[in-house]
Amino acid sequence: MHNTNKSSMGRIATTPRSPFNSPKPLLLSSSSPHTPTHPSPQSDPSPPSLPTLRPSPIADSLSRLLITHHNPFHASESPLQLLGLSLPAQTLTQTLLRLRHSSKIALALFTWSRDHLRLPPDPDAYDLLVDSLGRVRQFDAAWSLIADMDRRGLPPSPRTFHSLIRRLVAAGMTRQAVRAFDDMETFIERPPTKAEFTRLLDTLCKYRHVRLAMELFNARRSVFEPDVKAYTVVIYGWCKIGRFDFAEKLFEEMLARGLEPSVVTYNVLLNGICRNSKHHLSSVFDRTVGRVDDVFVRMRDRGVQPDVTSYSIVLNLYSRAHKPELTLLKLNSMRNDGILPNVAMYTLVVKCLCSCGRLDEAEGLLEEMVVNGVRPMAVTHNCFFKAYGGRDDHESALKLYRKVRDSDGVDAHSYNILVGLFLRLGRADAVEEVWADMVEKGMGPDLDSYTVMVHGLCERRKWREACRIFVEMIERGFLPQKVTFETLYRGLIQSGLLRTWWRLKRRLEEESLTFGAEFEEYHLKPYRR
Repeated sequence: MHNTNKSSMGRIATTPRSPFNSPKPLLLSSSSPHTPTHPSPQSDPSPPSLPTLRPSPIADSLSRLLITHHNPFHASESPLQLLGLSLPAQTLTQTLLRLRHSSKIALALFTWSRDHLRLPPDPDAYDLLVDSLGRVRQFDAAWSLIADMDRRGLPPSPRTFHSLIRRLVAAGMTRQAVRAFDDMETFIERPPTKAEFTRLLDTLCKYRHVRLAMELFNARRSVFEPDVKAYTVVIYGWCKIGRFDFAEKLFEEMLARGLEPSVVTYNVLLNGICRNSKHHLSSVFDRTVGRVDDVFVRMRDRGVQPDVTSYSIVLNLYSRAHKPELTLLKLNSMRNDGILPNVAMYTLVVKCLCSCGRLDEAEGLLEEMVVNGVRPMAVTHNCFFKAYGGRDDHESALKLYRKVRDSDGVDAHSYNILVGLFLRLGRADAVEEVWADMVEKGMGPDLDSYTVMVHGLCERRKWREACRIFVEMIERGFLPQKVTFETLYRGLIQSGLLRTWWRLKRRLEEESLTFGAEFEEYHLKPYRR
């Protein structure tokens, strides 16, 4: 590991510009003729959270400056050095949050601030960067940061390791995740708690590595005696992968040990019954409804009252089975029973109505939500965006987007849906508008955004823009999926753009092999399993 002093921010990614109003790219010769919600029971034992975005004009300006004015292929002096800027810890943290989709830029800023400011970054900055690097699978670099924390007398916390473990599990590196959990004791200088072990099980189960979670659950009983939360987490895992028989056995074992299930445990069982049934078959649907009723009876017999989540799961069952009449009846029944629908319940009904083509009723329900003081969330609006996309109704999609974009009514998934829709329908102006808004609000682009954009441009044979977006994705530290690489490759070859392909290939090799001197100590390379 190198400990050289770096004086420049170095090779940092270009701004994620609109694909339709950009300078002429270098990849093409001038002669070229072509110009992924239903409610999930919350079994998670409240993991420590990372800092969240807060208003900070300085962080807004600084993040835009860094994204816009750094050349990814040539080392240059940092604009921060030219400005003689000093960063308080809170401003650095907020800037890193705004750069969470640009891990290389974030790492360069972090390295510069650590090496050139009087005050070292605080734990929040380290933890954010560990999470950001884990997101793009640069785990060697993340471990280097953890070791750096320890060397500087800033011990990593359980939150640091939770971020690392979650990203490892998400990448399918479960063996490394368990090892990281076991190594945590060395850094935090105490044994892991039962809650931290339960959190490990929860992370494994959420990413469908349930058999490993069950092995750990059994193997470490003597150290971490199972409680209701631990049982609930593993029951949730078995339900998630469709092994309801194993979930029921574990539930019965819990009862035999004298542990009383909570309403969360019952909700996990309800969700397991509902989510894995083939609801399009009438006989299966009726059988599922009967099993759901049995769980409600068992709950009440043990003195556990169903809550809003319990009823939301039933609504989700009806919604997924495309039973709009039953869904509306259940919603009215809950109102009559004094249960006020929340945003999740309304969203489930909206989703059902949209998927069944009853958009007028869904739009009426959306208005009712607002009148009743229930604020629609992004996933509510996403139901409409998808429905409008199914009808090729780009005007309605754009109208709704413009209405809700300034009220936190869209999320990263919303932007990706809309970009894909407008690309497919050839609305370049709308793509540009949505992409620019996404960048300005700091909601992307992420890997999914770039993937949607590249595939959409390839489908429309916009090779110039597709190549530029593909390179920009690499520059910003995102590893393209194999199918994206192959789609662009086949398109260029079939279109007779072999020279363009070789230029693209050389550019990618340069970018992947040379991240800049300031990244040497972090071993930015593919992580070996």
